[in-house]
Amino acid sequence: MKKLLCAIVLPLLFISVAVAQIDFPPERKLRLAEQIIENYYVDEVDTAKVVQEAIIAMLKTLDPHSTYSTPEETKELTEPLEGNFSGIGIRFQMVNDTLYVIESVSGGPSERLGILAGDRIISCNDTVIAGVKMKNNDILKVLRGPKGTVANLKVKRKKVADLLEFRVVREDIPIYSIDASYMVNDSVGFISISRFAESTTKEVVEAMKKLRKEGMRHLIIDLTDNGGGYLRQAIEISNIFLRDGDMIVYTDSPKNGSVDYTATGNGSFLDGRVVVMVNQYSASASEILSGALQDNDRGVIVGRRTFGKGLVQRPFPFPDGSMMRLTVSRYHTPSGRCIQKPYTDGDDENYQKDMLNRYNSGEFSSADSIHFADSLLYHTIRLNRPVYGGGGIMPDKFVPIDTTFYSDYYRDLIAKGSMNNYCVDYVDRNRASLLKTYPKESDFVKNFTVTPEIMQGLIDLGTKDEVKYDEEQYTRSKPYLEAILKGLIGRDLYDQSTYYRVVNPTNPIYSSAIEIITSPEIYSSYLKP
Repeated sequence: MKKLLCAIVLPLLFISVAVAQIDFPPERKLRLAEQIIENYYVDEVDTAKVVQEAIIAMLKTLDPHSTYSTPEETKELTEPLEGNFSGIGIRFQMVNDTLYVIESVSGGPSERLGILAGDRIISCNDTVIAGVKMKNNDILKVLRGPKGTVANLKVKRKKVADLLEFRVVREDIPIYSIDASYMVNDSVGFISISRFAESTTKEVVEAMKKLRKEGMRHLIIDLTDNGGGYLRQAIEISNIFLRDGDMIVYTDSPKNGSVDYTATGNGSFLDGRVVVMVNQYSASASEILSGALQDNDRGVIVGRRTFGKGLVQRPFPFPDGSMMRLTVSRYHTPSGRCIQKPYTDGDDENYQKDMLNRYNSGEFSSADSIHFADSLLYHTIRLNRPVYGGGGIMPDKFVPIDTTFYSDYYRDLIAKGSMNNYCVDYVDRNRASLLKTYPKESDFVKNFTVTPEIMQGLIDLGTKDEVKYDEEQYTRSKPYLEAILKGLIGRDLYDQSTYYRVVNPTNPIYSSAIEIITSPEIYSSYLKP
């Protein structure tokens, strides 16, 4: 038996030594390794899995943003950016294992069939939804489907004894990039952009057109928590605020050369004051827009240092629906800054800890804790103001994070779902009377008050959800809890903009933006040589 083993092992050892002595191209080595595994591995080989893991491992040696995604992951990644999906057209909330319809999308298939806010969806086709503790992602898989397919719904409606049945033909449902747009006062407009998707420029143009009709002369753009998206959309939106020929961004690649992106034609909003809100989660396309306006001295950036993603990924789809997103170039702001934060090839762990390191260093509470090397100093185009590269966009006006309202009690009310569930139930019980009392959104924003009874109802639901009441923590968080409650109730009665109109005044970045944009003197003080 030992002789037989030697007869098998020795030739393989001899082959490995021989191969090591030959000038052997790496790509052939990879293919040969795959063939050896397939032909000699002791157990059955899942070739697809082996190849997938090999691709993932290869990309990990490059940079933190070159990634591989499975067909399912690819769909989840691209769907929000493509601007639509196929479904029944509702916004819903799960409360105590019950799917409540918050609203039917305007013009969508559910609205046309008469599905109303407050309806409970019991089942879709052969899948029971109510009372089975389904996760949101699993519910989405049931409700969504190819365009033209049918979702047979059984719906429970308040004060209706029998279940209602609806045959909903799925359609393309738009995914909007703008979370809110409204007039702050007679001359200042506000637009919150959540992502840079295919339809974002069109949405921004339409929102600005509407706000201008309402008297907008100056604009606040909210990019906080906006993780980016398509480069082209950031370029097109930048173009709105810049003059013909102004540099917006340029990309540089050793293999693909440099590409300059400049404003084409004078933008439609050249004279009004512009303030851009950012924070540590504003990344990629958000940083391109912020950098273009900052470097061209066209707006004031307010908030905290942005994420620091200056690498451009190109998607390479595979026939099976999976995709590789490969970093193909770096982008630079008009002044020449590359704002990519430092990384070490293959060291994703430390890169992912960057936010924790920023927090621990005190960066979120004090601008003095942020230090840039002199080698990273650049200057803006028109006014020669100092700006820095090498790690995000540093705002012109730093705003520390506000933790005064934060408490474990507040955290647990959010985490346990008590806050959302209470608001859904409150609106469900009082929708008719609320809309009668506040027929317009502006009536609600101006006159609705969160009463002690409402707050007690939240406390009671929290207790039921095992959120232990703490009077000191409740008192500390109460003003913010009241604002969120009112915002969520308003959102469910009207739309997403209502939430922002109510809650924004509690946001220090927003308050700073208002202070700057409403004062020509303060605004000009940030834009001087």
